[in-house]
Amino acid sequence: MSVEPARHSGRTEPLDFAPMYATHNAFRRDLTRLHRAVDDGRTDTPGVRAGWANFTRQLAVHHSVEDEVLWPALRRAVPGRPRDLALIAEMAAEHAQLDPLLEAIDHDFAHRKTALAEHIRELTDVLETHTRHEEDAALPLMQEVLPAADWAAFRSAMAARQGPSGAAVYVPWILDGATAEQRRDFLAAMPRPLAVVNTLLFQPRYRRRHLWE
Repeated sequence: MSVEPARHSGRTEPLDFAPMYATHNAFRRDLTRLHRAVDDGRTDTPGVRAGWANFTRQLAVHHSVEDEVLWPALRRAVPGRPRDLALIAEMAAEHAQLDPLLEAIDHDFAHRKTALAEHIRELTDVLETHTRHEEDAALPLMQEVLPAADWAAFRSAMAARQGPSGAAVYVPWILDGATAEQRRDFLAAMPRPLAVVNTLLFQPRYRRRHLWE
């Protein structure tokens, strides 16, 4: 059996995955809130609908930039390593599994279908399986082989896709319900002025949207 050669990025500092973990945690938190809204019979409220709309937008931005920028960069870093290339293909395939579930939930919301709770459970299971797979397998591979410049390019592409108006929602959304440690780690990975801008501008605007209320 052939042994795949080791390959190292040449970095002296590890990649900071705090924003990635924070985003995954925010997805989990929103799905918990969505489950609670179903249990409480609040799925017709404006706050729940706004929370769901923001969740789907954040998920679309996150996964589209991974598919367009991060996975191609990671493929370039592992030529001739079939197991790693297969893992990257699995990441993209798992993204695709989410699309029909999101569409089903949108349909359930629009037509007040009783299948809503079941579709939400399916989405939660599929997304949790994917994020755990990514955290347990793809992030360690990135830490091993991905050049810092490619990680920076991914971060820049994510910021560009969000744009200024998107960042004004993304940052307080990430920090909504975060622990003190999670908040510290996320803000440490962001440009230094962002914490002040979030406190003075982003967070008050975000609270006025009353997501999930």
